[in-house]
Amino acid sequence: MLSAWYFVLVGALVTYAWRWAGVVLSGRIDPNSRAMRWVTAVAYALLAGLIARLIVAPQGALAETGLWVRLVAAGIAVAVYFLCRRSIPLGVAAGASWLIAVSALMPSAP
Repeated sequence: MLSAWYFVLVGALVTYAWRWAGVVLSGRIDPNSRAMRWVTAVAYALLAGLIARLIVAPQGALAETGLWVRLVAAGIAVAVYFLCRRSIPLGVAAGASWLIAVSALMPSAP
């Protein structure tokens, strides 16, 4: 039992050490530098890849919905996002609401 607490403590120390280093170094980073623009582009690319995978090759409960349902949900989410002044929560809520409504009305949507 003591060894488990040791691993928890070491894990917490390592985690908080990196967070502290991030806070200390963040004041020295130019957000408009070429490196930071590259990091931002990579982050957006990873997010786009994850979303595309969720739409095209989902797993779990989402895999039980049809491709057309997922594509319409993504379209609704993007449309609401732009119509509501780039509101991520409203876009996500609209897409999720579509998925919930279709799943409730058509439990075995192909």
